[in-house]
Amino acid sequence: MTRRVQISAAEARRIALRAQGFTDPRPAREPTGRDIARVLRHIGLIQIDSVNVLERAHYLPLFSRLGPYRRELLDRASHYAPRRLFEYWGHEASLIPVSTQPLLRWRMERAHTDSWGGMQRIKRDQPELVAQALAQVAERGPVAASEIAERPRRAGPWWDWSDHKRALEWLFWSGEVSSARRRRFERLYDLTERVLPPAITSAPTPPLADAQRELLRIAARGLGVAAEADLRDYFRLPAAEAKERVAELVEAGELHPVAVEGWGRTQGYLWHEAMIPRTVEARALVGPFDPLIWARLRVERIFGFSYRLEIYVPAPKRIHGYYVLPFLLGDRLVARVDLKADRARGVLAVQAEHLEPGAPPETRDALAAELASMAGWLGLEQVERIGGSVVDVS
Repeated sequence: MTRRVQISAAEARRIALRAQGFTDPRPAREPTGRDIARVLRHIGLIQIDSVNVLERAHYLPLFSRLGPYRRELLDRASHYAPRRLFEYWGHEASLIPVSTQPLLRWRMERAHTDSWGGMQRIKRDQPELVAQALAQVAERGPVAASEIAERPRRAGPWWDWSDHKRALEWLFWSGEVSSARRRRFERLYDLTERVLPPAITSAPTPPLADAQRELLRIAARGLGVAAEADLRDYFRLPAAEAKERVAELVEAGELHPVAVEGWGRTQGYLWHEAMIPRTVEARALVGPFDPLIWARLRVERIFGFSYRLEIYVPAPKRIHGYYVLPFLLGDRLVARVDLKADRARGVLAVQAEHLEPGAPPETRDALAAELASMAGWLGLEQVERIGGSVVDVS
């Protein structure tokens, strides 16, 4: 695009939505693996989370962009050969294209200093246990931590990790083992060379600066226009190193410094291939762990939408609900709904519904249509909205 020095707030919204794949029309037929690959080219990675009140988080970004699709397509890409996605620490635990794996080896090499404290302590204080865990995986993999470890104890409402689990997670962070697949969301570990394609494991490791620049390119393509903090957060890069890499991309002409209306003193950076659509005709329920809304301050800058994940907020103190999805209509986030899949009753329950100030008159009807689509995708028969109204979706 033509080099610009100033961007309006509306242009920034449209740039961001195009970069995330929301301007691509949904397939008129059942989505295929190619459609999933197209979405991944936009967003770069998919975050994983264990909360299952609605649906596992990694399935939702594809539904938001493609509409109803077969979840087995994503499972196939991340579980079986030819493997296209692997699991690692990208933006938190994530599904990432296998081609990105060499770009993250520097993180694996920093496991001694960057992994969580419990993992570091196990490696430092019980190296023989780590070696035993690796030998168990080599002999028995794919294997779950529960199959080679003592049963973990409860710590409050959560299960505490056993030392064997910490050892396996150290090996996972350091890249010696990978997740072959998940079974009822439990990670099954195997040797990395048995999980990833040989072309990936034999690929050379790029220099640190080259790898980080490429990760920032993926972030910049996925964001379109962003602050330095947004770019850094996409793959959780170290602040000082990310600052250097951003400056290098500016020097190379791949990122253009821009002023964005409403951003105040926050410096914007425009990806050199970003496009500004004239209009955006999106309609989507956006999952809480969707890359469109990872950076909460960015969501406020781009959409004027204050969003807080309230899963860990005590129920009496919640403002909008437990598992709240923003609703995208056109180029704005115009509502939010607290959703629960009540599978026993076959109902998608709308536990709370809030329209934003200035939401257009068609918001409720558009939201109803998207809720019905989601219910059908989840195999639910009805949508139950506030006030007890029930709508059949069959």
